[in-house]
Amino acid sequence: MAKSLVLVLGLAAFILGGCGSGEVTKIMAVEERFAHAKALFDDHDYLAATNEFTVITLQYQGSAVAPEAQFYLGECRFKREEYLLAAFEYSVVRRNYPASPQVADASYKTAMCYYNLSPKPSLDQQYTRKAIDEFQSFVEYFPANANAADADAKIRELTTRLAKKQYDTARLYSTMQSYRSALFYFDDVIEKYHDTEYAPLAFIGKVELLMSRNKYSEAAAEASRFLDKYPNSVLRGRMESLKKDIDRELPSPSVKGESGSGGKGMGL
Repeated sequence: MAKSLVLVLGLAAFILGGCGSGEVTKIMAVEERFAHAKALFDDHDYLAATNEFTVITLQYQGSAVAPEAQFYLGECRFKREEYLLAAFEYSVVRRNYPASPQVADASYKTAMCYYNLSPKPSLDQQYTRKAIDEFQSFVEYFPANANAADADAKIRELTTRLAKKQYDTARLYSTMQSYRSALFYFDDVIEKYHDTEYAPLAFIGKVELLMSRNKYSEAAAEASRFLDKYPNSVLRGRMESLKKDIDRELPSPSVKGESGSGGKGMGL
């Protein structure tokens, strides 16, 4: 019995001692706690700052500093390169505090999270597409924001990355002599990424592929479409040369009965 009492008293002393050591933190006003958390953040102690900002967002959700604390939670995660977690924390700002001044920055930083997760073109581009969507949403809602120009630039960069992936895939299928698949991906670049450097290249690839399959009428149509669409392209000379080769293979207008493949049809 005496031994049990000693154990109980010891445990009570431990609990009271722990409470005493944390008394300063417990009686801190929320503004003081935020200042403390921000000081930790400024000192690059992002893990400790995360803990303090989390306490504020959980215990003081209705306080004036809660939206900013939530935003800094995202910033802590971002600084630690925990980009998926950071994107989630920023999304909470946008969802729970739509009137907060931090919403614009949270929107931009959400896009930056996915931008940093975007891999090289040869890999899966799920995060690239997500980053584009987020940047486009940001520009739509905050066109006058200081980061809008950077968002536009990153949209172009990421769109070019997607175009390159599709173009490389088309070239791979062409090398593998999987012609239908190659044409599908060339067309995808031409239609979806017409304002990137890879669209003219896709036109060249498609025309050359059609020529290799003796589809001269179709090749001629695509060459003409290229010359109309990209009159100032650096590839114009190359396409004009291909067009001359195509014209030599096509029957003269006086010859009747031309097939859709220039009289030398072969299925793809």
